[in-house]
Amino acid sequence: MNKQYYISNFTSIKKGAVYNAKNKIFESELELNEIDLFLKEAYNFLALSYPKFFKMDRLSKLGILASEVLLKNESLESDTAIILSNSTSSLNTDKTHQESINQIVSPSIFVYTLPNIVLGEISIKYQLQSENAFFISDTFDAELIADYTNDLLAFEKAKNAVCGWIDLKNAEYDVFLCLISEEGDVPFTQKNLEQLYYFENE
Repeated sequence: MNKQYYISNFTSIKKGAVYNAKNKIFESELELNEIDLFLKEAYNFLALSYPKFFKMDRLSKLGILASEVLLKNESLESDTAIILSNSTSSLNTDKTHQESINQIVSPSIFVYTLPNIVLGEISIKYQLQSENAFFISDTFDAELIADYTNDLLAFEKAKNAVCGWIDLKNAEYDVFLCLISEEGDVPFTQKNLEQLYYFENE
């Protein structure tokens, strides 16, 4: 790869708090299991005006909130790639869909029974027409994310990239997103990706 790419910015959402880089910008006083109220609180704090948000499943809401923190002040190229992963796929929504089968199946729930729908929701909001991928792994796999993202950038399939981890297990959530571009101070490497993720999860 001829060009040097950097982790221009990163954000995380976990345990009732929202971080921009290493700065905590919002913390809820709600109980940790009150995820729906937390998502609404974070939406209001970020002053989002995006009514579609309230029709999304929890995984997509987490993705929209994190991408808003990450990308709010960015002028993105439409070919910015999105590469995400988690350990649970869309299991949270799958369970809700399974429960609804015994009654009236809701199309608004069924549409979110794929984890890559969050990629589409982020792409729609930020008008991205880009390469994207969603991987399932037991834990955050920095090597996989770094290798795949570097390949897209090296072969000029994307100008920039958003990559990271959006995991949701019932009411427990762990979100870590990075913006990768030609600007920044932290080189985009597997090691740096791991260090930032595990720093946020200490």
